[in-house]
Amino acid sequence: MSNTRSRIEEMLNKNKTFLFMKGSPAFPMCGFSARAVAILQELDVPFESFDILQDEEIRQGIKEYGNWPTIPQLYHNKELIGGSDIMMEMFETGELGDVLKK
Repeated sequence: MSNTRSRIEEMLNKNKTFLFMKGSPAFPMCGFSARAVAILQELDVPFESFDILQDEEIRQGIKEYGNWPTIPQLYHNKELIGGSDIMMEMFETGELGDVLKK
């Protein structure tokens, strides 16, 4: 896990807002990832992403890293925000936009 953890930390260190997802922003491979991308695009927040379907070590490692069992996972300033349900709740209240613009 240490090499996987280092790879995850490197991604998070290089990007303020980062989404671990299934597929890519252009071609999400599940509805939850599509919703997460749509929310970030609606907020006009620049973000980078990683397709966990392309790398089994990251797919499992990110679940352990954030102690969060599902994908997608949104990180901002290296802190886990949550998955698409939490993103939607925070988006609806305006909280997500406030957090991501800090």
